[in-house]
Amino acid sequence: MKTKDTSPQPLGQKLANLRTRHNMTIDELAEKTGLKAAHLKAIEEGKDFLPVADILKISRVLTIDPDLLFQSEKKKKQKEQRKKDFSLREQSYQYEVLAPGPRESHLRTFRVTIPPRSEHPKVKYQHEGEEVIHMLQGEIEIRVGSKTHMLKKGETLHFDSSKRHSLKNPGTKKAVFIDVIYTP
Repeated sequence: MKTKDTSPQPLGQKLANLRTRHNMTIDELAEKTGLKAAHLKAIEEGKDFLPVADILKISRVLTIDPDLLFQSEKKKKQKEQRKKDFSLREQSYQYEVLAPGPRESHLRTFRVTIPPRSEHPKVKYQHEGEEVIHMLQGEIEIRVGSKTHMLKKGETLHFDSSKRHSLKNPGTKKAVFIDVIYTP
């Protein structure tokens, strides 16, 4: 029985695959980056080193995030989990994205509305990074780890989001707040 190879793809292979997906030859990439074709070929074959400055040039030409060249399976799984977490949050409350960008972006900003006397039962968030919540109206109860915080209009809380946390609106009016989430 064949098993799937889960070892990380070598950098040169990643570069070759990305270049091919962009329908670009080594010579075209060399011309657009100012790098030598022989150097790029050696990198793709795993025989040469790819300096950071060259990664940045290649990334600009291919219009990709430089991290794609380094991304491991673990990073891919983290990005997928971030997308799932975001979808879960959207289902829980009314989320308005304030700074549009890709769902896997490291920094996200939202305006969140939680109806009166509501919480998302059985959902506790926990993700790498940090979070800042600033209240615009109403009140919310935020539990971070074993500590509970009550926030009212004008108050702000900054916390380590790798600790389990949950939100609820115990008040009789809707709660509205700005939520800034950073995930590495």
